[in-house]
Amino acid sequence: MLTIDGSRYSGSGSIVRQAVAFSALTGRAIYVINARAKREKPGLRPQHLRVVEAIAELVNGRTEGLTQGSQEFTFQPGPLKTGRHYHWDIGSAGSTTMLGLGILPVLAFARAPVCVELRGGLFQDFAPSVFHLQHVLLPMLGSMGLSAGVEIVRPGYVPRGDGILRLTVSPLSKPFKPLIREEAGPVRRLWGIALSSHLEERHVSRRMAEAAQERLEESGYAAEIEIRHDTLSPQRGAALAIFADREGAVRLGADRAGALRRSAESIGKHAAGQLLDDLATGATVDRFAADQIIPFAALAEGESRLVIPGMTDHILTSAWLAELFLGAQVTIDGQRLTIHGVAFRPNRDRTGS
Repeated sequence: MLTIDGSRYSGSGSIVRQAVAFSALTGRAIYVINARAKREKPGLRPQHLRVVEAIAELVNGRTEGLTQGSQEFTFQPGPLKTGRHYHWDIGSAGSTTMLGLGILPVLAFARAPVCVELRGGLFQDFAPSVFHLQHVLLPMLGSMGLSAGVEIVRPGYVPRGDGILRLTVSPLSKPFKPLIREEAGPVRRLWGIALSSHLEERHVSRRMAEAAQERLEESGYAAEIEIRHDTLSPQRGAALAIFADREGAVRLGADRAGALRRSAESIGKHAAGQLLDDLATGATVDRFAADQIIPFAALAEGESRLVIPGMTDHILTSAWLAELFLGAQVTIDGQRLTIHGVAFRPNRDRTGS
């Protein structure tokens, strides 16, 4: 059994999510200690419990110590034999996108297409955005050979959650292809989505969009931002996402969720400033995709080469776990990130075939 120290590098839920996914794929049991040790509230939250439980269901796994607040648990994977449809409810405003990212590497090696409905929060701070998953990460994975899509059935926000995300994945027929994005060409298009629920009378979507556009115009960019008004969410909420498409199939993204006493204008300026910062570095992946893509590139056949905006603890976390479980070599030279993939194929005995 491999011991995983959850206090290393980011000390976040990313360690839990990636370690359990790699455990499921490789068949190696793990004992996680110090889970989320560097977070304000250490230990497992509902969204982390659901990630482990969902992956356990996909691989007939066994767990011990899996309770809310726990900082230690074990995970023993079984054979990967998925069904066609799953429904998992976090039961809080915890991130459905984080749950989706946790199960995605496992579903990529299933025997048949899988459709998953996830319930919880779709937009919150300190978690991947569903807009980013939909418009940045999944297109990148598509270029690596994975056919997957995500649909926002109903938005969900902090504190209530109760949003619905639907993820569909058609498994790989051969290993992931490497991702090569070594040059950041000129910006060809800036665009975005300004979403608000039950806030049309306060013009929140328009105000977020206009504040972002004004900030971008100061740097010489014009952006087309779609205005969306939602009435399906069980509560009020808002989220903004902005994307920059560069020559050479490069797309960077930035986003910001609404929060109590956070103005629409501050949301727009924050997201725009974040995107401008990443563009200024000449990166070919944004600060979020830089660590999210590493597990998939480590599983790929061949060498992935990317330019990151800068170093983060999350990048170090993903590199550490990819090397630990797969033996994939991850090197970082300034902004140059290179991942030597292992051409992963699941053991036939572990897929029930």
